[in-house]
Amino acid sequence: MRNAAGVLGLIAGFIGIFVGLFGFGWVELTREVPEAGQLGLFENPGFVQFASFIAPLLCIAGGAMAKSRALWGGIAMLLGAAAFYFAFGFNVATMFPIGFAGLGGLLAIAAGKPDEEKAHF
Repeated sequence: MRNAAGVLGLIAGFIGIFVGLFGFGWVELTREVPEAGQLGLFENPGFVQFASFIAPLLCIAGGAMAKSRALWGGIAMLLGAAAFYFAFGFNVATMFPIGFAGLGGLLAIAAGKPDEEKAHF
């Protein structure tokens, strides 16, 4: 389950990079060219730009951590999925990053083998 969680987190992050690039770029375009905003504006452009960067990062980092630190990796992937959802909503562009990161996060948290007995810090 940890390997599946890792792969799902990495795929979600890589797909999410494209979603994030579009979201960040759209906010910048509507700032520079206000006429472009007639096609649609984000309600909270600052959060969209923040989530455009942090959500793919959380998904990739969570996927990378899933094998050795499943709990932390799962939480990171679930936070990445939540950031995608709250920034962009659930639509055709975000369904795979949200679905893959959410499922990967659940698989990582539900992994049967407990983490190593070392301290987390």
